[in-house]
Amino acid sequence: MNSESPVFGLSSSVTSSRADNGGERIKRATVVDLVVESLRNRILSGELAAGEPLRQEALAEKLGVSRIPVREAINRLEAEGFVTVVPHKGAFVTHMSDEEVTEAFNIRLRMEPWLFAKAIGNTSAQDVAYARRFLIPDMSKISASDWGKLNWKFHEALYMPARQPLTLNIIQRLHELIDRYFRFQVSNLDIRENSYDEHRMLVEAAESGQVQYGVKLLENHIRLAADQIRSVLPR
Repeated sequence: MNSESPVFGLSSSVTSSRADNGGERIKRATVVDLVVESLRNRILSGELAAGEPLRQEALAEKLGVSRIPVREAINRLEAEGFVTVVPHKGAFVTHMSDEEVTEAFNIRLRMEPWLFAKAIGNTSAQDVAYARRFLIPDMSKISASDWGKLNWKFHEALYMPARQPLTLNIIQRLHELIDRYFRFQVSNLDIRENSYDEHRMLVEAAESGQVQYGVKLLENHIRLAADQIRSVLPR
């Protein structure tokens, strides 16, 4: 099968839409793009567990593609931090150590409060309404995988008014790297309820323009999330 053939089990209709203000064409996703998306989703869902080897031949057969797009997809996922390639041994789903989680959350603690402070100064009523779309009161009925997606959409909505797309992209990568561990912990109802209350207060801080209060809330929110992640890391 060549790299332009339809991929079994993957949607061939996926496109990567971009802002069209400058007349840029919308590009159809390549097979490599689809394989990257499929493998990333399997890692985030826990189907491919931390430390699990990624065998190109087996994955190619399962996805209905040649080994070439699988190899390229693994290279991309390595660059994103989802995969670790060990010379002479192969590729493995990245296992985050306690030290790596600490580093990731330290980066979040330095970037997200700064971004939120800038966002609060630009937050409109429309922005607040958009953020409230991702406030889900009855989070106990939401699957762990869907909760993770909504959690990022909520944070993204809070930060977007800052108009710092590069920073937002870096933060999104950090959220995705950590998400597969966090989803195991959100099955606990108390954590879901606490998170809802924390999210609600963040929206209220943005709505009322309380920068210092909002930054403090967010710092506490991130620290609590870090503690929860560490509690579910494989030992």
